[in-house]
Amino acid sequence: MTPEATEGSGDDRRISRKTLLKAALVVGAVPLLAGGGVALARDAGSGGRPPAPTPNCDDGDGPTHEQIEGPYFKPNSPLRTSLVTSGTPGVRLTVSGYVFGRACKPVPGVLLDFWQADTNGAYDMNGFAFRGHQFTDQSGAFSLTTIVPGLYPGRTRHIHVKAQAPGSGILTTQLYFPDEPRNNTDSIFDPALLMNVRDVGSAKEGTFDFVLDIAQGPTDPTDPPTDPPTEPGGSWAAGTLYNAGDRVTYGGVAYRCLQAHSAMAGWEPPNVPALWERG
Repeated sequence: MTPEATEGSGDDRRISRKTLLKAALVVGAVPLLAGGGVALARDAGSGGRPPAPTPNCDDGDGPTHEQIEGPYFKPNSPLRTSLVTSGTPGVRLTVSGYVFGRACKPVPGVLLDFWQADTNGAYDMNGFAFRGHQFTDQSGAFSLTTIVPGLYPGRTRHIHVKAQAPGSGILTTQLYFPDEPRNNTDSIFDPALLMNVRDVGSAKEGTFDFVLDIAQGPTDPTDPPTDPPTEPGGSWAAGTLYNAGDRVTYGGVAYRCLQAHSAMAGWEPPNVPALWERG
């Protein structure tokens, strides 16, 4: 879901719940409701008591649209927020944003796995160039340093991503660039997945906010527990660095690690099929 533009002009401009929340997150002054929601100025009713959080982010298009995975996904991408080095060719690009749930609350600990073509439009199928995964921080924010992907036959410019909150399913989608001529001819292109992109010197900055189709409430299962879970007799343990291919047991069930990662509370093997496979 792209960060929304204001509508109208002057005093008639409408500002969405998510826009206000993002501004509050940036300045670090977000008053919280007792149920875990965010108290926003425009939500205050009589007596100054804000109502319960709305069931969506008020942007008009609901959760972020899904898209096909495509033929170039590879599991076991490295944990990193930068896909480039000082010598990497291409126009530098930073993509940042937040991940929200349906109640417009930020979701920490979301696994975001990015992959894309290089500046010539080629995917690395032998190694992990331009592939990497990361987790949203406690404010639900993420930031990726990469390059503007190149073009290849039949597609417009795009970046692939998989997003998964603790205990939920996997969203597979793609992010697009505005004002690309091929946006009009690419049969997969979805304007709801356009990033906001601006030039910053010789580089570019893009922003995009994901809204996952997950419920959020006082006992939200996407909120990681404050204490590590009691291990029910298996070998999985929070805080352990696992490599692809490692095998553990959890709850008497065997699992195989699909991607190298540092285990953390809320990401037990049954909850994250992107990281663990039964058997």
